[in-house]
Amino acid sequence: MTINDPDVVAELSDLYSRYENALVANDVETLISMFWSGDRVMRFGATENLYGPSDLEAFRRSRPTQNLARTIQRLDIVSFDRDFASITLEFERETEAGPIRGRQSQVWVRLPEGWRIVQAHVSLLSAA
Repeated sequence: MTINDPDVVAELSDLYSRYENALVANDVETLISMFWSGDRVMRFGATENLYGPSDLEAFRRSRPTQNLARTIQRLDIVSFDRDFASITLEFERETEAGPIRGRQSQVWVRLPEGWRIVQAHVSLLSAA
């Protein structure tokens, strides 16, 4: 098994950059397209559990569009062979109440249509 093939890591780094830009710009169509369209796709958020493409799309279309900018504190990509990877990160976002810190993890799989996120999780850290 090859872990962190440089070409695969470079592909995922580019894809993640595209994801982050779409997230901050609230580019709903790009965000939707980056997730797997299979019934078992899931995303657990800070306040929601989403199962299936319809849940994910409804969430994306209804989420607030303000204050989406965040600073990535740490980003890690780990690939296993050429078709499976995880991307994890720690982030900070400024709010009126002060900074909030959070974590995000994504499982990516190379499918016939290309790399897609099949599972994601976002959580916030309590203030220290």
